[in-house]
Amino acid sequence: MKQQQQFTMNIILWLLASMIVCNGLPLNANVSGRPAVVNIGAIFSFKTVIGKAAKIAIETAIEDVNSNPDILPGTKLILQMKDSNYSGFMAVVEALLFMERDTVAIIGPQSSVTAHVISHIANVLRVPLLSFSSTDPTLSPIQFPFFVRTAQNDLYQMSAIAEIIDHYEWREVIAIYEDDDHGRNGIAALGDKLAERRCRISYKARLSPEPTRDEITDVLVKVALRESRILVVHVPGSWGLKVFSVAQYLGMLGTGYVWIATNWLSTVLETNSPLSQDAMDDIQGVVTLRMYTPDSQLKRRFVSRWSNLTRGKPIGLNTYSLYAYDTVWLLAHAINEFFNQGGNISFLNNSRASELSEGNLHLDALSVFQGGNLLLDNILNVNMKGVTGDFRFTSDRNLIHPAFEIINVIGTGYRRVGYWSNHSGLSTALPETLWEKPPNRSSTSQMLHGVVWPGQTTQKPRGWVFPNSGRHLKIGVPHRVSYREFVSVRGPDVITGYCIDVFTAALNLLPYAVPYKLIPFGDGRTNPSGTELVRSITVFDAAIGDIAIITNRTKMADFTQPYIESGLVVVAPVWRKNSNAFAFLRPFTGRMWAVTAIFFLLVGTVVWILEHRMNDEFRGPPRRQVVTILWFSFSTWFFAHRENTVSVLGRIILIIWLFVVLIINSSYTASLTSILTVQQLSSPIKGIETLVSSKDPIGYQQGSFARNYLIDDLKIDASRLVALNSPEECAKALKDGPHKGGVAAMVDDRAYIELFLSTRCEFSIVGQEFTKNGWGFAFPRDSPLAVDMSTAILKLSENGDLQRIHDKWLLRRACSYQGAKMEVDRLQLRSFWGLFLICGLACLIALFLYFLKMVRQFSRHYAEESDLSGQSSRSARIQTFLSFVDEKEEEVKSRSKRRQMERASNRTDDGSNSTSYSSTSYSIRRNSEFASNKSLGATTNTGEV
Repeated sequence: MKQQQQFTMNIILWLLASMIVCNGLPLNANVSGRPAVVNIGAIFSFKTVIGKAAKIAIETAIEDVNSNPDILPGTKLILQMKDSNYSGFMAVVEALLFMERDTVAIIGPQSSVTAHVISHIANVLRVPLLSFSSTDPTLSPIQFPFFVRTAQNDLYQMSAIAEIIDHYEWREVIAIYEDDDHGRNGIAALGDKLAERRCRISYKARLSPEPTRDEITDVLVKVALRESRILVVHVPGSWGLKVFSVAQYLGMLGTGYVWIATNWLSTVLETNSPLSQDAMDDIQGVVTLRMYTPDSQLKRRFVSRWSNLTRGKPIGLNTYSLYAYDTVWLLAHAINEFFNQGGNISFLNNSRASELSEGNLHLDALSVFQGGNLLLDNILNVNMKGVTGDFRFTSDRNLIHPAFEIINVIGTGYRRVGYWSNHSGLSTALPETLWEKPPNRSSTSQMLHGVVWPGQTTQKPRGWVFPNSGRHLKIGVPHRVSYREFVSVRGPDVITGYCIDVFTAALNLLPYAVPYKLIPFGDGRTNPSGTELVRSITVFDAAIGDIAIITNRTKMADFTQPYIESGLVVVAPVWRKNSNAFAFLRPFTGRMWAVTAIFFLLVGTVVWILEHRMNDEFRGPPRRQVVTILWFSFSTWFFAHRENTVSVLGRIILIIWLFVVLIINSSYTASLTSILTVQQLSSPIKGIETLVSSKDPIGYQQGSFARNYLIDDLKIDASRLVALNSPEECAKALKDGPHKGGVAAMVDDRAYIELFLSTRCEFSIVGQEFTKNGWGFAFPRDSPLAVDMSTAILKLSENGDLQRIHDKWLLRRACSYQGAKMEVDRLQLRSFWGLFLICGLACLIALFLYFLKMVRQFSRHYAEESDLSGQSSRSARIQTFLSFVDEKEEEVKSRSKRRQMERASNRTDDGSNSTSYSSTSYSIRRNSEFASNKSLGATTNTGEV
């Protein structure tokens, strides 16, 4: 019996143990309520600039939380702080020890490098890691979900620095940084933000985590030999001032330099204030950033307590201390909500404990915090008011409203010159006043107060200088064999020409000296390719000369403002086109002549139709009427027509036609005058379109970009292109023509062609310039010298020096005929089709209205007579209608009156007799009238003869 009871007891104990193991129920937990204490840890270096102030802030926060009955009632926060003593290894060891002591959260570590390591442990053991100073932007919540950054991300700080650099229009910076994860990742973020604004880091100066003075000196000497004078310093505050001390010793804190320090410098100024006079002298004119915390009653109250908290300790309050204080309160609020949601503090041995139990490290003692996920969620959902302002997280787990103060070190202290916020960029207004407004990043809204730069100057530094290495800039110059007015290499050190003079004049306008040496490019036997010269910009420091700015070259280098406008044109042989006996026909094309003649006849015919029934001048025998139509039609050209128009429609048509004739006559007169008085030059080539559609060979200058343009853009076969190396070759090829082994035309840059034509009258530019480009000087990508040279070229253009240089080298006596020009385009039908269309429509409408009128009159006057006479066939009615139309309108009206009178007199007679009589009477009358008209026509003709 006892054995059975013992067996039953063992089963119960075994089940209870299984439940404890499975559910992770700790033996020391108060299941029914909140625990009396909650263990949290903190790891940072107590003696660092950040650590010594953060230690006081964290201890104060623990006291404030434990003394506040509204937060964690009945529960005390027990804080265990460990000094990592500048050692990442010690920080990791202390973190592991915390995990053995049922710690629910850890504040720290201070270093971003250490945070990367400890975050892996926190992920496994589900213990939230809250750091107020690990600002490395690569500490991603995706990779490290249990890492919570409770200060501003360095990504925003680098954005602020990039916007400051862009605001002052600098393009290149040098980064000086500590070569660890924090330094490298921060500078990488800066490079990305600069690239968004078309700026870049031109040189990265790396320093070891604990550099000696000699090492810093060696690095800064290399920096001084670089072009850029914009220096960004991203190093720890523990030895950052040493960098400025060495820079002062090397003379790198004088006029022309710009030093921008990340927020480590503002932390040093706040924590160790006041600095020694020597230290302040080393950082005069330096610009630094400080995390912005809005003013509030909580902040003022905490600041007023700080002097009491640090009594006897020369420790200033910095922004990291404020974030450390708020981190404790954040954790307290999260733990309180954790308990409100029914969470309990329980730990479970790691499922891989057996694998970790070997050896002497006792890693099997590490346990997983089962409430870690719930506590993490509560931490991220906290929304509180802290000494740093509104304290809550965004969806990407960064603090809301990231903002920085921009500080300029002056004299024995510093002054604020503006703010940066992720909401509206640079501003002199408080960031909180802008948060409620729509974002505004326009250039006019980005502003800062004046800065006193190193060297005690308020003038914005240029940001770069030529390297002080004694090296001259190597300037590539094309070794031309033709058109040497542009560039002429007369010896190793003697290079002259228009392009050289422009370059020299622009250099003389720069506010600094530029040592340079001109180096010929090419073999001196053929003109070098401008594209190849630009491609050699990796060998040269710049390339000058007759270099056209075209698309593929802009992908290789940066160009200055064009100093001469140009473009491709077509040159072809021309000859003088003398006037001949039929020169009067040249103003109009054949089609224009034909359409004009047709409209003359058409309008004359329409007017005759409209006037024929009522105007005696348009009546008579057929021959006379044809003569009248022809005479009237062509006499309107000279406005000499004698016939008067009496019908309304006829007058309307005549007015419209006379307007058309006026326009045509004026255009013809102007064109004929030009043909007979201005000397005409003729060429079968009319422009680039003629060359593209033909199969004739085309010449181009050796080395010109015209070849690639003709092949790639205009799709001209390469076999048609002929390279010409000198003006003499060009002239001979054009004179010979395609039938004698020459070319039909030549395509080249206008600047060359104008010089070519100045002494060759038998050639001329035909057609329009079909590309637009200019010549400029080429410099390496993002070279600041390109910008300054562009400004200098604009000054040369404004003060007239550029034109004077042009006249000195390129002004030649014009050889072209005075007043001569290429053959004037003949007047085309397309220039007048609108007038002809209006006139044609007017004629059609007039004829239509006239036809309707005739039909109406015919129906009214003759419908009844036609029925009585028995003429009901269609052909008979048409003949009767045509006869009616041919009659004079007055006769029709008089006959209508007589018919009405006859009807009235015969109204009492018998219907049949009346009908017979009327029909007979009508036939007699028609025959009589026809005989009368015939006699009248014969008399008229006799009179005319």
